[in-house]
This record gives sequence, C-alpha cells and structure tokens, in this order.
Amino acid sequence: MRVVLDTDVAVSALLFSPGRLGWIRGAWKSSALTPLIDAECADELIRVLTCPRFGLSQSEMEELLGEYLPWAEVIGPGSGKSGTVPECRDPDDRKFLQLASRAGAVALVTGDEALLARTGQVVFEILGPAELKACLA
Repeated sequence: MRVVLDTDVAVSALLFSPGRLGWIRGAWKSSALTPLIDAECADELIRVLTCPRFGLSQSEMEELLGEYLPWAEVIGPGSGKSGTVPECRDPDDRKFLQLASRAGAVALVTGDEALLARTGQVVFEILGPAELKACLA
C-alpha cells in the first residue's frame, strides 16, 4: 500500500517505536506499506528531527533516517499525475495533499484534524493511523 505519512506520523513511528505508532515502522519494513516522500516533505522531516526538544545527535538523526528512507519511494517534482487539492488552514499541510495526489497514493496518513476534514475532497483516502492499521489487518 503506497501512502504518504505526514511528518508527525513518520516522526512518531521513528522516535517512539515502542509507542502507539511503532507498528507503522514495522509495516514499512515488512513492505505492508510503502511511504512516499518528496524533497519538500524530506526537508520538513529533517528539520523536525533536528529540533532541540528531541536532543538527537547528527549520528542519531542519520540512523533514524536510515530506518525510513530506504523503504520510502522518492517522488520527483514532475512525477505521476497532478490533481487539484483543496486549500488548507495551514498552508504547510498542503504539501502532503499535493504529494499524495501527484504520486497516486492510496492514502495520506495523518493525525491532523484539518487534513482529516479534507476526506472526500481528494481522490485518495485520508486516514488516521488507527484506520490505516485496520486497512492493513
């Protein structure tokens, strides 16, 4: 299943692997899902991982990225189809909708209520992590 994981979901799966979203890491490692990523989303992921609140060293951050990026499918700027996506209250969230649309993703996985409210406004599913888990079961 090809999905876009928003940054919060990806970071939670990476940093808190024994936590409630740790199963997502196992899902991409077992090829049950393939995370889709582009340069803009990768930049945000790296920026978030460098936040002082996580206290990660450069080597720890590289190790975490090594637990994610090899399983991700990189989508180039002109790749795939391009559809229109709705505006978002937070303009930074729109990149996830655009990536999912451009890549032909099955779903965007997020815990963001504003993105979840866009369900039915795009051609792909917008799922919370629990809904994704149910789909993979």
